[in-house]
Amino acid sequence: MTLIRDYYFRFRVLIHEIGKFGIVGAVATVITFALQNALYGHAGPTTSVVVANAVATCFAFLGNRYWAFKHRKTANMGRETVLFVFFNVVGTLIQTAFVDFNHYLLGNHDRLSLNIATVIGIVFATMFRLFCYRKFVFNSIPPTQDPAEELAAATLP
Repeated sequence: MTLIRDYYFRFRVLIHEIGKFGIVGAVATVITFALQNALYGHAGPTTSVVVANAVATCFAFLGNRYWAFKHRKTANMGRETVLFVFFNVVGTLIQTAFVDFNHYLLGNHDRLSLNIATVIGIVFATMFRLFCYRKFVFNSIPPTQDPAEELAAATLP
């Protein structure tokens, strides 16, 4: 039992960040699927993915900056915003590649295959985004903060 507790204390900030990132991501995923499926019959698969991801990205930025990674935010919001948008564009390209491969190269035009390709694309894009957010976007933790204060800041709503 102490081994589990020791690992929890060692990785508690990461655990909380991943949990909050997951909640924000889950809501953004619902937004993505809802908009993408609503647009699919009226626009092509690429347009559907791009528009849905643009709206979900706006939600994800607010959720990640002001909740999931709020203890990591810096005074330079412009830098964070530019990097966040850049990495989300790359994530959108990753997701679009899976959807376009399914639609144009495999010739699957039904909603089920669209949604399966979207799920696969979201998995790869999410791994990419989590790494980039932690490494490049929300990477500043005030140096004067001790681990107990960091945990408290990471867990407050």
